[in-house]
Amino acid sequence: MTYTPKFFTIQAFIVCFLVFASAALAQDGTIYPLEAPAEPRAILLGTGGVENQPAPETWFRQWGDPMARNISTATLTPFLPEPGKANGAAVIVAPGGGFSWLSMGNEGWEVAEALAKQGIAAFVLKYRLNPTPESLEDFSAWMNRPRTPAPPPAAGAASSTPAPRPPQRDLSNQLEDAEAAYAMIVARAKEWGVDTDRIGMIGFSAGAGLTMHSTLHSKTMKLAFIGPIYGGMGPVEVPKNAPPMFNVIATDDFLFQGQFGVIESWHKAGIPVEFHLYQNGGHGFGMGNPNRTSNRWFDAFIHWLDVNKFLAGK
Repeated sequence: MTYTPKFFTIQAFIVCFLVFASAALAQDGTIYPLEAPAEPRAILLGTGGVENQPAPETWFRQWGDPMARNISTATLTPFLPEPGKANGAAVIVAPGGGFSWLSMGNEGWEVAEALAKQGIAAFVLKYRLNPTPESLEDFSAWMNRPRTPAPPPAAGAASSTPAPRPPQRDLSNQLEDAEAAYAMIVARAKEWGVDTDRIGMIGFSAGAGLTMHSTLHSKTMKLAFIGPIYGGMGPVEVPKNAPPMFNVIATDDFLFQGQFGVIESWHKAGIPVEFHLYQNGGHGFGMGNPNRTSNRWFDAFIHWLDVNKFLAGK
């Protein structure tokens, strides 16, 4: 017979309260202050600062995930496979956040750790960002400001009609950071066990935008493959030497809106492309959210890398 006590001790009550409070915090979209975590493996990229940025780098937590903003010093953090497990492939991981903050946990460290477990050397790029309000209160108000949603495609419009392209951001700082990260990996390839012919880049949301921008505009990066995850879907002009692409988005992501432009661009250019359109997942699902079809994208990505022989030396 199981004995169930009628009363909690004070200690037991406190423990239960903390457990439930932590669970509630993990599901809470409120922005909370967060002390900057130690980043002992982060390597300075030496790409300079951000113009008109008086505020220091600060961190916050939202949906249980650590986020960084007002980044004016770019870094690269290696996540290397355990000895004997490296296969020579390498991936630059670019978190998202609208170029105003970075989702360092959900779209950075967690992804890099998963890649390293697959024998892939992963490198989280903490790139420079646009300035945001210095105080957390003002930043929260700025984040929660009313926004006008993008208009949906016109009813009955032909799918081949290209959607209007949004205004182009100045991504010169971010591109410089990505190029410096790539150059550092090449320079230290022997030390890190990297095959320089198998360096790719994967990015999430704004990080997907940076991945695509690097592919389209960099003169120094020779990416072997790219993985834009829930990024913009508009058409692009594909360079002749563009790499194979693995692309993921969910139908309930506000960036989708029934567009397949970037997929069509890659296909028409005759460059290998794999596209996964998931039933659900929303935006910003990272490695996955509970009970979403998009949760299997990482397994599909690893399989794609394997089939295309990026996980084995030539």
